[in-house]
Parts: sequence; C-alpha cells; structure tokens
Amino acid sequence: MNLELHHFFILVEPEAKVADLLVELGLKEGARNKHDGQGTSNRRFYFSNGMLEFLWIHNKEEAVNGPGRDLRFTERANGPQASPFGVIFTRKDNSNLDMPFEGWKYKPDYFEPPWAFHVGANSNNLLEPLCFYMPFIEPTTSACKTEEGTFKSISQVKICTPSEPTSDVLEVADTADRLSIEHGNQHLMEITFDDWRCGRTSDLRPDIPLIINW
Repeated sequence: MNLELHHFFILVEPEAKVADLLVELGLKEGARNKHDGQGTSNRRFYFSNGMLEFLWIHNKEEAVNGPGRDLRFTERANGPQASPFGVIFTRKDNSNLDMPFEGWKYKPDYFEPPWAFHVGANSNNLLEPLCFYMPFIEPTTSACKTEEGTFKSISQVKICTPSEPTSDVLEVADTADRLSIEHGNQHLMEITFDDWRCGRTSDLRPDIPLIINW
C-alpha cells in the first residue's frame, strides 16, 4: 500500500500533564499548538520521521459543534472504552492519488483552502483509532523537526484495539509503513525508537496507555 505514517496522537486530560513523563525520559518537546474551531490543543514531540501529539479538549463547544464534531472528540475523551488514538497518513509516492480508504472530507478552520483531511469512515466506531489522510502533502515532505537527543527516529508504532473484527479502514491503515494494528483486550500504543538499540523499555501505564522502547 502507498501509505506511510506522518504523525499520531493520544487524547489525554486537559493540559497534558502526562507528557511530562516523556520529558523526564529525555524526549525533546516542541512548540505547543491550538486547533482553532476544533476545540483542541496539543503538546508535541518531533522526530526525524514523524511526530507524537498529546491532544486535549480546551473548548468543548467547538469540539461538539465545530466542523470537526463528527470526530467525536468529547465522546472519546469521556468514554473509558473509547480509543484515545489517532493516526495521520501521507502517500509514499505519486503513483496513486486516490483516497486510500472510504471516508469523508474534513476542512478544519486552521487549514488554508483548499486543504482538507480525508477522515476514515470508521470515525463513528469509538473502539477504533481515528484515521486521517493528508492528500495535500507531497511525498517528499517530512515531519522532521529534530534529530537531536536519544530518541531520533520512529522505527515502529503498534496500536492495539479491542475492536473485532476491525474495519476496512484499519485493515488499510495496518499496511502503512511504520504502523501495525493488532487486536488486544485494551487500548494500547507501543512506540519503538531507533530499532530498540539501547534495549530499554518504559511502560507508562496507568498514566498513559503507552509503552516506549528505545
């Protein structure tokens, strides 16, 4: 499949205090951002080939009634069984410009026209991660912001979901470079950096459903 992982997020409590756990491990935090009209803000960690966001709702009115209302962020944030994850893809080359999975067009207020996300049709299934495709990003565009520090490159992101069977959208997402989707009895994300060369692991549960290998 002509897909690669561009960045990904975890929906957390307001202000994302849990992101301090990653700072303590040595991950370098980038600038924070606010998504006007979507009602969300973030804390961001950049790597040579991707980005991790910790996303939270700062304006419930915008999240519920804005153009991104069908993303159902408030339900995902408040539902203990809902997936807190989202994955954002770009294409590896221009050999196929079709949308990679069934879905709908989402034009956030913070995008310049004619930019818009293509959101996976599984967005109503709260058990599954949200899936976004960015058709306006050229294959040569990198999410790279830094190659400093211990955590330089994302080797693999594994997401576990209790949804079974998984949707067609997740079946396509599972083919993307550096991403795997698996069935599990709980929502969990596992990120491996730099081919696990240091042989170290940090399990950040129960604060975050996240395991980091480096």
